[in-house]
Amino acid sequence: MPPWLNRQSERFVSARLWVQVPLVAISNNPLLRAFFCLCRWGSVHMVIGRRTVVTVAVAGGTGSGKTTFGRSIIERLGEENVAYIPHDAYYKSLRELAIHQRTEVNFDHPDSLETELMMKHILQLQHHHSIELPIYDYVTDERKIETVHIKAKPVILVEGILILALPTLRDLFDIKIFVDVDSDIRLIRRIQRDMEERGRTTHSIIAQYLKTVRPMHIEFVEPSKRHADIIVPQGGHNKIAVEMIANYVQSMLFEKTN
Repeated sequence: MPPWLNRQSERFVSARLWVQVPLVAISNNPLLRAFFCLCRWGSVHMVIGRRTVVTVAVAGGTGSGKTTFGRSIIERLGEENVAYIPHDAYYKSLRELAIHQRTEVNFDHPDSLETELMMKHILQLQHHHSIELPIYDYVTDERKIETVHIKAKPVILVEGILILALPTLRDLFDIKIFVDVDSDIRLIRRIQRDMEERGRTTHSIIAQYLKTVRPMHIEFVEPSKRHADIIVPQGGHNKIAVEMIANYVQSMLFEKTN
């Protein structure tokens, strides 16, 4: 059975009409199944031509599965419909600092990020203009000269640990999501990620976690949960949450065009 038939009924839109269709009627009628699949994505395709934008924030602590969850949303909506903006791409370059000075930088504090530039880029995308997304090198702690060209799309998905902690940034979001996972699981995931992707030692990862990551999580990240519209447990593996949020985004896109 296709994944989109795993609920008791499906709600889809055709032109300006919302229709509630029983599961049995869909599963037993091949023409209705084909029509349903077409209408299910109709709102997204209509929006592309109408230049309407929905901005989604995916926040949560380090190692919570934010990126996995965001990628699941993107896969569900289609990469051609989503502009992905990670807050991590906007870390300030430490090129001017000596190596020993870089180790003292608190990467989990809002001041370590050029959030003003990200806000400018989000506004540009919301007004249907392309942007040049920065690329940050975690090995050298510098921003690369190269950038990634991001085109304006119907959905903007912004991801980061601090994006719900900053009031001016929160105001740019239509949907605010907080991915919630136990701290021990998040620490294990961070150790694995930083060793595999950033070439760091276990000792340096744990030292940083105790010195800055945990204190900043308590001060900024955990309190920001109260600003979320939706709190998602189980991280990126919560398929029901992915489906519900993707459907809600589609409904918002349709409402904004009418």
